[in-house]
Amino acid sequence: MFRYFIILTFSSIYLFANELENLNLTYSWLGFTVLFIFIIGYYFIANEEKYKLDKAIPALVIGVSSFLLISVYYYINDLDINLVHNELEKVILEIAEILFFLFVAMTYIEVLIYLKVFDSLKYKLISKEYSYKKLFYLTGLIAFFLSPIADNLTTALILATVLVTIENKNKQFLVPSAINIVVAANAGGVWSPFGDITTLMTWTAEKANFIDFLFLFPASISGYLLTAFLLSRFVPSDKPSFDSSKQLKPKMKVGAKGAILLGLITLLSAVISHQILGFPAMWGMMFGLTLLKIYSYILSRKYAFDQLNILQAMSKVEINTLLFFFGILSAVAALYFIGWLTLLSSVYKPDILGPTLSNILVGFLSAIVDNVPVMSAVLKANPSMDTSQWLLITLTAGIGGSLISFGSAAGIGVMGKVKGIYTFNSHMKYAWTIILGYAASIAIWYLQFAFLNIHININ
Repeated sequence: MFRYFIILTFSSIYLFANELENLNLTYSWLGFTVLFIFIIGYYFIANEEKYKLDKAIPALVIGVSSFLLISVYYYINDLDINLVHNELEKVILEIAEILFFLFVAMTYIEVLIYLKVFDSLKYKLISKEYSYKKLFYLTGLIAFFLSPIADNLTTALILATVLVTIENKNKQFLVPSAINIVVAANAGGVWSPFGDITTLMTWTAEKANFIDFLFLFPASISGYLLTAFLLSRFVPSDKPSFDSSKQLKPKMKVGAKGAILLGLITLLSAVISHQILGFPAMWGMMFGLTLLKIYSYILSRKYAFDQLNILQAMSKVEINTLLFFFGILSAVAALYFIGWLTLLSSVYKPDILGPTLSNILVGFLSAIVDNVPVMSAVLKANPSMDTSQWLLITLTAGIGGSLISFGSAAGIGVMGKVKGIYTFNSHMKYAWTIILGYAASIAIWYLQFAFLNIHININ
């Protein structure tokens, strides 16, 4: 759930988790206008490739204009505009925490690229003469087991970088592999309390205990493996071209091992910062960036030249990706402020859909809107559910974001790294494999929790 764990997984930001004491404006002209703007903006985001329009532009338009419209509505109707100001300040703070987290994570990745860490990893993988299929499975499995430790966004960014260093043109390999990494990172984050924001929110709300999440492992890995198997059918069986006589073995630059160690310390700092000290996870990330700056200074003093230029690495960070996050999170916050997302709670009533079907549908909704505010709305509504149902919604909200390319932080991050190849349209071509995996995860959950009752429930 650290889809903003970004996005976003150890960023562990309680996005939109505070109670709102404002008017329900869903059925006013403002409510319908903001919803209409969101739908139009979503259309252009989804068709980025068709219109050659950077996805950050429509995201910023809907995010910024939505809150401006809300402010105008409150002003002309002589309502307490301080409610809007206070909420906007919270949103700015929450988004800033996420963006700083992502910025540091992306900076570290650019540093590792500069120090040829990924070139070295690429050489090791290709020099072993693994086939495209084996490379497909290796990157996916690494993403699945790394995500619970780090977070789904950071994991996806790292593996996507490895992916494009292996191959940057072969779409038959890149598209299925990119989808594989996104699905693996999101599925892997489900069975850890701090693997994604949604799991973190469920855990801190005391709807499930730490050990309970581990029981989601069978459902998460089963769904992922089914999707991976189906996707692998479209991956070429041949091997990447490799000529040892023409390709010299890349050597990591001086300071590479130290940077890797600092990267691990930074992730650990983010976890400690949030889980133990109660700070935002980005504070631990900024501590890691501070260590990296100090490390850069030590290297420059030791070798008498700028061995590691941190500012140069920062300049290569995908700023458009960060702007997209700002816009889309602002837009979702506006929808939540107006009251659209709170309508979700009514479907949990037994005489309407009930918890099981509602929780399954949440997965699809989280792909369209975003899993964080959706989970926040459900937690605030607090429908009567046992631990197994809270784990189900954690499962569906966490992996549901994989259904659409930009339905999760991991997907957005990979789109930025595999730009122009991994797109909304290329993702939707294989979406059926993800839906089947999603269904398999739910089936395993039902078998384990509802039929065999194999889990710990101490609530």
